[in-house]
Amino acid sequence: MSYSVQHLKETAEIVAKLNPDDCEKCVRELVGVRTRGGRLFILGVGGSAANASHAVNDFRKIAGLEVYAPTDNVSELTARTNDDGWASVFVEWLRGSRLNSKDALLILSVGGGNLEKNVSPNLVAALQLAKQVGARVIGIVGKDGGYTAKVADACVIVPTVNANNVTPHSEAFQAVVWHLWVSHPDVKINQTKWESVVAAKP
Repeated sequence: MSYSVQHLKETAEIVAKLNPDDCEKCVRELVGVRTRGGRLFILGVGGSAANASHAVNDFRKIAGLEVYAPTDNVSELTARTNDDGWASVFVEWLRGSRLNSKDALLILSVGGGNLEKNVSPNLVAALQLAKQVGARVIGIVGKDGGYTAKVADACVIVPTVNANNVTPHSEAFQAVVWHLWVSHPDVKINQTKWESVVAAKP
C-alpha cells in the first residue's frame, strides 16, 4: 500500500469516527455567541494559527460573527513574547480585549494544551481566564483533547487512527469541522460566492 493510499484511508476512517452530535453542540454555542452579541476569539499555534486566520474570515463573512485571532497581529504577538514570555501572550491579549461572559474562545490545537508536559501553556492560561470570566469555550482538538477538552463547553475531538499522523490529521480536520459549522444552516447567514454564482444562472 502506497503512503498516499494509507493517508487517504486514515482520512476516511476519521470522517467515519467524528461525532456529529459534538459538531451540533458546537453549532449551538456559536449561535449563542451571535445571539447575545458576543465575540469569538480563535486561538491556535503553528498550523493551527494559520487555520485560525482562515476561520476568522469565514465566521465574519459567512456567519456574521464578530471574530478575532490574536496571532493575526504579528507586532503585538512578538512584542508580548519578547517582553513577557510565550506562556502569557494569549491571556494578556484577551485581558486587553476585555474578554467577558458574552464572548467565547475557539481553540484549534493538536494537543489542547498540557501544563504538566509544558505543551501550549499559553492556551491553558487563556482557557483559565475564560472560565474565570464566564466566557464559553469551544474546541477542535486532536489526541485526547488535553486541557481544552477537559474545560470546554463543546468540543470536537479528531480521532487518532495513526499515532504517527496525529498532527497532520488534526490540523486538516480543523478546517473540515469549522467549514461544517459555517455551512450549517443555523450558523450561515451569507451566501458564499461560487454557490451564489451558480444559483444565479438561468
